Amino acid sequence: MNKNTDTIAAIATPPGNGGVGIIRISGEFAPDIAKQLINKPLPARQAVFCSFLESDNAILDSGIAIYFPAPNSYTGEDILELQGHGGSVILDMMLRRVLELGARMASPGEFTERAFLNNKMDLAQAEAVADLIESSTEQSVRSAQKSMQGQFSERINELLEELTELRIYIEAAIDFVDEEIDFLTDGSVEKRIKNILGTIKQILQTAKQGRLLRDGMTVVLAGKPNAGKSSLLNALTGHEVAIVTEIEGTTRDVLRERIQIDGMPLHIIDTAGLRDSDHAIEIEGIRRAHEEISKADRVLLVIDAQQPESQSIQKLLPDNIPVTKIYNKIDLLGIEPEIIQSDQGTQIYLSIKQNKGVDLLTSHLKSCMGFDSEAEDVFIARRRHIEAIERASKAVENALQQLIAIQAGELVAEDLRQAQNALSEITGKFTSDDLLGKIFSSFCIGK
Repeated sequence: MNKNTDTIAAIATPPGNGGVGIIRISGEFAPDIAKQLINKPLPARQAVFCSFLESDNAILDSGIAIYFPAPNSYTGEDILELQGHGGSVILDMMLRRVLELGARMASPGEFTERAFLNNKMDLAQAEAVADLIESSTEQSVRSAQKSMQGQFSERINELLEELTELRIYIEAAIDFVDEEIDFLTDGSVEKRIKNILGTIKQILQTAKQGRLLRDGMTVVLAGKPNAGKSSLLNALTGHEVAIVTEIEGTTRDVLRERIQIDGMPLHIIDTAGLRDSDHAIEIEGIRRAHEEISKADRVLLVIDAQQPESQSIQKLLPDNIPVTKIYNKIDLLGIEPEIIQSDQGTQIYLSIKQNKGVDLLTSHLKSCMGFDSEAEDVFIARRRHIEAIERASKAVENALQQLIAIQAGELVAEDLRQAQNALSEITGKFTSDDLLGKIFSSFCIGK
């Protein structure tokens, strides 16, 4: 039996007990399963109250059945949805009965994968389904809805159309090299490539906003003991997450909290104070601190403003991770909060104890990732989307260089083809089976 054509089934509601539990069935045997399970005809797309029967016609459960005939269904196949009582045991019994009637257990994301394979949605829309389910903020829900409705795909497809038309023009110019007009040097091709490059960069910026909404920004608090890292964690989260004492080295392990700043998901990680130590537990905490720092989007280096020499600890941080210096305890020096931008980076002077200047930090965290809480056109995006757009941008930049430097039409056309392939990976027009397997395996079962 072909994996992509046999009939699949799964519980579509979360594990546990609830008022209603749903079992979803998709495939050509769905009508036959309905006939044996319900023993009555089901009209298309109408909710029918009925009993669900065992093999000996004993009533297993009762509830609502809805039949969606192909191709007008989520997967493009015949779909049967059974809405019964939401107890975990009764749902398992119902699913077992459905499997006895000819279905098999669905893999994670297999319903949505079939929707993609049956051209009910493209790959970006399919991923947006999972992103919508996993959304943790209202804005990420709205952005995932936009991607699911095809706004992201529409912009990518418009760009692909422009690239296709330009490739046709260039390849036609190559074929007619004997014409009096050199179509590659008349300025129109260069202008069109620059316009395409500008569009790609705009989409990339929007996609980065979408990736931020989906994944959030990871910020690690680092610094010497007693600089105020744990106090800053408590201030940003709004409650007492970490123990704060006058004793140095109170934080020995990694503390993680997830918050929102104007709809921006933020992962805050508090770490052990960085210093030389001969205590085994503290040494392990410092090792874990360095491990978290190496994976951060940004490090907040918390410094006691009374001891500015402690900023020398920055030499222990990786060069490739952006660092913001937080000078804490300014209330003890009698100075006001401020933020200073310079070639050496960003410095923020604040008092966590008196809650002065913390707003400067939250504004900085939004701006340093380019986050705009008022943006209306943001669609949800994943890291693979950004990587594909960046590859397309690089290919178009190469095409522009080839055109300006040596008017090499063949090389320009090849670079534009590479850009097309990269962008086509986003919607699934050009992709590998391995990538599809990786994407859909991350979905929940029943979706």
